Amino acid sequence: MPHQPQRGRTGRTLAARRARGAALAGGLALLPLAAACDGGGDGSPDGGRTETSAVSAPSAGVVAPAKVEVIAGLTGCKVKIRTDADELREGVCHTPGGDYLITTFPAEKYKLTWLDSAAIYGGTYLVGPQWAISAKPEMLEPLRAKVGGTIQDLDARRTATPSSDK
Repeated sequence: MPHQPQRGRTGRTLAARRARGAALAGGLALLPLAAACDGGGDGSPDGGRTETSAVSAPSAGVVAPAKVEVIAGLTGCKVKIRTDADELREGVCHTPGGDYLITTFPAEKYKLTWLDSAAIYGGTYLVGPQWAISAKPEMLEPLRAKVGGTIQDLDARRTATPSSDK
């Protein structure tokens, strides 16, 4: 009597289900890379955000996933989580070269809102898909070599306060 392949509830063989699962997992693994390639906005490198100037990594081979602990591991630090909220997770890394803050977001829209808010204060940040790193400017380039991303210099939005001439 010939051996029949094992079939599940859907009538597919076990091998077919495994192959389909592997294809799905591979596609999901490439999704963050595809999202990282989308500049968004009007096609300009900074996505139409005029208050930032971006310096892209010319050959960053790594794009870190949006998880504080994984990004921290790639940078070589043991992170201490300081904020764990629905909109963002934030961890602090203490290193001999200086401290830095890794912030991750569940969706790109939260990161963009966070960057818009940070622009009020100015500063330079390393930014990737659903994450940002806040550090001294001289630390950003070595971190970028480890996790990829883009260095963004946010202009401080200062509003002039009318002087009172009395």
